[in-house]
Amino acid sequence: MIKRDLYLQRLIDRMNNGSIKVITGIRRCGKSVLLFDIFADYLKSVGIDDAHILKYTLDNIKMRQFRDPEKLYDDITAKLSDQGKYYLFLDEIQFVDDFSELMNSLSQLKNVDTYVTGSNSRFLSSDILTEFRGRGDEVRVYPLSFSEFYLAKGGDKYEAWDEYHLYGGMPALFERNNNEQKSEYLKSLMSKVYLSDIVERNHVQYPDEMDSIVDFLCSAIGSLTNPKKISDTLKSIKGKSISDVTAKNYLGYLTDAFLFDSAKRYDVKGKKYFETPLKYYMADVGLRNARLNFRQIEENHIMENVIFNELKVRGYSVDVGVVESKETIDGKRKLKQLEIDFVANKGSKKYYIQSAYEMPTEEKLRQEKRSLIKVGDSFKKIVVVKENIRPQIDEEGIVTMGLINFLLDLNSLDL
Repeated sequence: MIKRDLYLQRLIDRMNNGSIKVITGIRRCGKSVLLFDIFADYLKSVGIDDAHILKYTLDNIKMRQFRDPEKLYDDITAKLSDQGKYYLFLDEIQFVDDFSELMNSLSQLKNVDTYVTGSNSRFLSSDILTEFRGRGDEVRVYPLSFSEFYLAKGGDKYEAWDEYHLYGGMPALFERNNNEQKSEYLKSLMSKVYLSDIVERNHVQYPDEMDSIVDFLCSAIGSLTNPKKISDTLKSIKGKSISDVTAKNYLGYLTDAFLFDSAKRYDVKGKKYFETPLKYYMADVGLRNARLNFRQIEENHIMENVIFNELKVRGYSVDVGVVESKETIDGKRKLKQLEIDFVANKGSKKYYIQSAYEMPTEEKLRQEKRSLIKVGDSFKKIVVVKENIRPQIDEEGIVTMGLINFLLDLNSLDL
């Protein structure tokens, strides 16, 4: 079984906190295994009896009767045979009619600690607060990070990276015997699971245009974009005409389904956000590559996507930094906007991070560090490079570290 220690600890930290634990994430990323196997094993290891762990896999045909909320509630309460603590697992809760009403009833049972998973049409990120009326405590699960992937795979870490940056971290890839099977699995997930689910849920009127937007985002990972740019691109390249509003709606559907995530631009000195354009990153780089038939394997962009996902896995909110700098251009003083790939925030911690595939010359080195130098505050500034180097700090206080070291050490930002 693949270890998911980071998420296990997050569940442990939330035990018996009075809230319903809502485990979310892209389909097939390992939510059910985390709950029913890994977390259940932990509970048993600390002395919780099997009879006090109640499990319902609601997408199983044998559990069909429990899709009726009253029958499910009655069955649960009938199993509460003493005043001890019970741990209730409900997998694919969206199969239950009026499940929010059921959850509100279960939250009133003082000796029941409830954990639910869900992934499709009625269980997306934007629905959580409304469905659980403030009683939900979300635990977001991602596909395997590189450190989780490497722990499961073993061997040479650079060979592991070569595989990971191509095929990504969907857990079921370990059950595929060759690259052809991995490729077909990822392509099938994209078309027959994720996109068909989004189209069905949102009654998408133009599925071909939705497909084109997905292709556009996959091709332009880490590039600034907005609905108008997407609309104009589809019209000029594909000959397809959709409005800015439709493009905006479709982008929302894709992010609500956890397939893509976005990062806003943040004025570091002015301490304000720019509402548009945004950068979009994909939940898993293997899905991205499969969608493009493995034709655009641009390791610099893939590396940037992996770093973004890693920061999200570690619990940071992530923005794109913008630093304004007055510079002399053609003899005139002009205001220029410099970009920082990521501004990562968590509580009182903040990090400025540049993703630099390679820095072969002093000029390239200065270019990558320029925006970081212009920030002018005391928070840590880091350049992550593909090259295998140990963390080193320069006279400006900027740390440079290798990608593999960054990804394999959860505390790498504090080295």
